[in-house]
Amino acid sequence: MSLEPQSLENQRSESATHSVEDVLQPIPESARTTKVSGQFWIWAGANVAPINWILGALGIQLGLGLADTMTVLVIGNVIGMLGFGFFVLLGQKTGATGMILARGAFGRRGAYLPAAIQAIVAVGWSAVNTWVILDLVMALFGQLGWVDPNQQNLVWRVIVAAIIMSVQVAICYRGYGAIAKFERITMPPTLLVLVAMSVIAWTQLHIDWGYQGQPGHILTGDARFAAMSGIMTVIGIGWGIGWFTYAPDYSRFVSKSIPKSKLYLTSVLGQFLPVVWLGLLGASLATMNGTADPGELVVKSFGVLAVPVILLVIHGPVATNIINLYTFGVATQALDIRISRKKLSILVGCLSMAAVVLFLFAQDFATLLDNWLGTIVAWVATWGGIMAVHYFIFERRHTDYSYLFVSPRDTRLKAVNASALIAFGAGLVMTWMFMYGTLPIFQGPIATAMGGVDLSWLAGTVTSAGVYFALGYARFRSRIAHDAPLMAASTLQEAS
Repeated sequence: MSLEPQSLENQRSESATHSVEDVLQPIPESARTTKVSGQFWIWAGANVAPINWILGALGIQLGLGLADTMTVLVIGNVIGMLGFGFFVLLGQKTGATGMILARGAFGRRGAYLPAAIQAIVAVGWSAVNTWVILDLVMALFGQLGWVDPNQQNLVWRVIVAAIIMSVQVAICYRGYGAIAKFERITMPPTLLVLVAMSVIAWTQLHIDWGYQGQPGHILTGDARFAAMSGIMTVIGIGWGIGWFTYAPDYSRFVSKSIPKSKLYLTSVLGQFLPVVWLGLLGASLATMNGTADPGELVVKSFGVLAVPVILLVIHGPVATNIINLYTFGVATQALDIRISRKKLSILVGCLSMAAVVLFLFAQDFATLLDNWLGTIVAWVATWGGIMAVHYFIFERRHTDYSYLFVSPRDTRLKAVNASALIAFGAGLVMTWMFMYGTLPIFQGPIATAMGGVDLSWLAGTVTSAGVYFALGYARFRSRIAHDAPLMAASTLQEAS
């Protein structure tokens, strides 16, 4: 008897969600979900993907041993994911996307800068995630005798990429509800395939659990520490930091009645568990040949499971990229571009497909991936430092965030906050100075002077946060004093 009212309630909630999604307004309580499990599956689905086992293998290919790679992966992601959880809570608290939240710190029009960067990053990630699995799919097709794995198979690659991109766009087009449903339905069987792969890898294959590096090139002393710091930036702390800008886009759909601790742990574990699991799988497989190449890494190890592995491989970028495609849409809307989110889903699919075709001609897979991840960390760490100061220090007691959604002509929100832009620029400069990537352009003078030790994520975060706090403290202190009576009156009214 209770099923029908509940069904009607869900339909009304879904209808309300579609409405606010299309115009990018704060998600009202009536359109939010009380099922926190959806957050776990969204973030787990985004990370049960080939990119994550390749991240583990990247540590091996760049010179680390297995124990060092896993140390970096585990400790780094513990630190990065702890920060990620706070940005999840920020979305629940405000009902706003990450780039709408940027308006509070950067100003109504000043926030166009981070929104534009985020839109570009989302396109890049969609292309990278799709491109990463094309070698795998072709190698698996070769295992089944469908193609010659020794040929380039460019046409096949483009066709497979186009099919995957079309599926991603179709799901993203439907919005948050379709994304959450896809992850919830597809993740359990995907995990079963992953369990089977892990069992076979760790019981049947010749994993070198004591692997310390390539013979004759084992890193020791300062060189080992420098390499670990660089890999930490890419696959450890940097991986968790990279999700900061995405977190509020999805947690804004969670009801405020859900305890913060429950949402925090659910979301963080949804990220952390698959990242470490797949990272260990990739790193352990790489000890057999020292490579991060996806075809070499997986197909030679799991040829007997070719069909289910193909399904896992194809599911990975779809589950990850529907997050990227959706975030592109809401980031572009934050630029005040008057195109519906559904049309933006089609646009980003086309842009990502064009980028995939360009990536097909890349020569050095590991170098491209390492430097791509390094640049992501640079901008998100800097943005995150500013946002943390703004919302967790300056506005920690604020309750009304409707000002974030005002018209660009509305004077209630400053058009451009120079303090945030100065802090952002300073953070980027310091990030570069402490960065030590694989290309000379990404090797900053301070990191070089320290023998290749990479602390770029820390330098960017601390610098941007410190500069923004110093420049913005006086402004927000006066604003708090002005808002205090209004907040007290609002609290009394709620209590009555």
